[in-house]
Amino acid sequence: METFDILFYLFALITVGSAFIVVFSKNIVYAAFSLLFTFFGVAGFYVLLQADFLAVTQILVYVGGILTLLLFGVMLTNKAISVDMKTGTINTIPAMVIAAVVFGLLAGIFYATWSTVTAPPMNLVSTARLIGEMLMTAYALPFEVASIILLVAMVGAALIARRPKKLS
Repeated sequence: METFDILFYLFALITVGSAFIVVFSKNIVYAAFSLLFTFFGVAGFYVLLQADFLAVTQILVYVGGILTLLLFGVMLTNKAISVDMKTGTINTIPAMVIAAVVFGLLAGIFYATWSTVTAPPMNLVSTARLIGEMLMTAYALPFEVASIILLVAMVGAALIARRPKKLS
């Protein structure tokens, strides 16, 4: 077994194992922290695919931004509102059928594509330069519009969180 194969199976184990914890954990804080390892596992897949820009973006955006925001949201609202969430299973049979169909489709796609692959291609170049050039030229305006929308959403969330409580 090659080093590449070992790393692939390691990242697969980390990603699937932590995603399993995210889905089946009854504690939302544990689920959020397990999501951290899921994101790192996906970033590891990007590294193995030599998509270095996507790997760094995965870590910066999802781990650095989205997950941090999610954890702060959970920790701020966990004590403020004591709402009991129902975690019982509903519609288990249809969910299992749908999951089996999706698994079958993915297994078929996996077999059809990976049975023809013999070795990873050599002479791959970095994707960061091309993506950076596209972001700073052709896609500069949509990139800036998206950043302004995210900034407005973050300021709105901060205002809602800081709103004084009304006494009734």
